[in-house]
Amino acid sequence: MEDPIKFIEPLVERAEAYGRTSYELLKLKTVDRTASLTSSLASRGLAILFLSMFTVVANIGIALWLGELLGKTYLGFFCVSAFYGIVGGILYFFMHKRIKNYISNSIISQLLS
Repeated sequence: MEDPIKFIEPLVERAEAYGRTSYELLKLKTVDRTASLTSSLASRGLAILFLSMFTVVANIGIALWLGELLGKTYLGFFCVSAFYGIVGGILYFFMHKRIKNYISNSIISQLLS
């Protein structure tokens, strides 16, 4: 009968190699998901930055135009700010949970894909 150690040694070596390979695969998957999430957030952040710049400049133009129509420049800025106050209140009170869920689901789906 052969020595049982001769049968166990290759099995232990294979298990060790499997463990190292699984660990490396886990590291690579983590790096891939992190890179994907980071690049997605960076590209969306850049798009939001440019869209915000456009919105600010457009709102200043609209406020100046409304101010000219109303006779006082500051009245145009008050009208624009009142509009955004109303829209912000509506979004907060009626859409807050939906927006929060959408963003959470987006981040989770990016992490798990």
